[in-house]
Amino acid sequence: MEQALTFRDLGLSEEILKALEQKGYGYPTRIQAEAIPPFLEWKDVIAKAPTGTGKTFAFGIPMIEHIDAESDDLQGLILAPTRELAIQICDELRGLLKYYKNIRVAVVYGGQKMEPQINALKKKPQILVATPGRLMDHYNRKNLRLDKIQTVVLDEADRMLDMGFFKDVTHILDKIKNKKNMGLFSATISQEVMTVSWMYQRDEVEITVPADQENKPDIDQYSLTVPPLEKTETTLRLIRAMNYERVMVFCNTKHMCQRLSDDLRRAGLDADCIHGDIRQAVREKTMKTFKDGKLAVLIATDVASRGIDVDDVNCVINFDIPEENEYYIHRIGRTGRAKRKGAAWSIIGNFPEKAKLDEIAKYSHFEIRPMKFIEGDLLVDDEVKKPVVRKKFR
Repeated sequence: MEQALTFRDLGLSEEILKALEQKGYGYPTRIQAEAIPPFLEWKDVIAKAPTGTGKTFAFGIPMIEHIDAESDDLQGLILAPTRELAIQICDELRGLLKYYKNIRVAVVYGGQKMEPQINALKKKPQILVATPGRLMDHYNRKNLRLDKIQTVVLDEADRMLDMGFFKDVTHILDKIKNKKNMGLFSATISQEVMTVSWMYQRDEVEITVPADQENKPDIDQYSLTVPPLEKTETTLRLIRAMNYERVMVFCNTKHMCQRLSDDLRRAGLDADCIHGDIRQAVREKTMKTFKDGKLAVLIATDVASRGIDVDDVNCVINFDIPEENEYYIHRIGRTGRAKRKGAAWSIIGNFPEKAKLDEIAKYSHFEIRPMKFIEGDLLVDDEVKKPVVRKKFR
């Protein structure tokens, strides 16, 4: 792939080029360079690419280029597994549409009242971003039509189909009779993703972007082993000692999220949290505050982790070691984005957590350096003693 390829070389409209230039994007990422041309030619695309490689622009740009702005028909549909991701995609598309006059984009998702979404649909958006369940609600109430849709994209298809949306997604795709092309974007190509591709794509262009050095986030990974009751104090100490200004902290439970948020606030940190028990409107407001740089520490559960796209997070802290290897990758992928260096810290409170982190490191081929605090908040390498292996005598 020619390294000097620019967005202009891809033959994009002046409106898109101006929006990209204003955002400071001159060169497409690998997924963008490989996916945009076939998409522009109305070809089906199935793409496997790591998180944080610019997938939204890879399908969003050609979708916008294909829209007939004179028509009020719904022409482009993007399905996403979570409301956070749906909102984020919609925001990114609106940024790209800055210099277009008549192209409208709307977003619909569960957990928000129907009324504002119905009003948004009445304005006749040509592009809709949606979670599958809520899209079906609107369709069944005749709030929208699917018969003029030309392009359908499933973003994070593996996660969406894994979350039990297979039936909903295929039901929706069966109703889109006149589509010209379809995109499947996924971090992993699961059996369900292959099935959907086989059922609904024709002569698809396959794109695989490996997590190589070029697009792998530049993240230094560390661990700290402390007594379980000192985890909160260690989190606080770490943020202060390293002068981190933009931090995401991950917990495994809603309860821990809330408790840690309260504890850090009491200690004087500018912290807030998002999890499933918090009202959607409040979650959106908190996320916006964090995105706008007005909140220093955002604490979240894994449900929220994929839907947050902020380019300048200094550090991710795993307050709890995640249950799944994939969760770890998605969590730390929130830092080290847009060619910046990032840091990820995992706080180990007991032996099962240590065993889990060791397994993650082995599975992901990551080097996670054990560190420890010494006096005066200095961090140094923690020499982990190798267990003595005693020889057995027969």
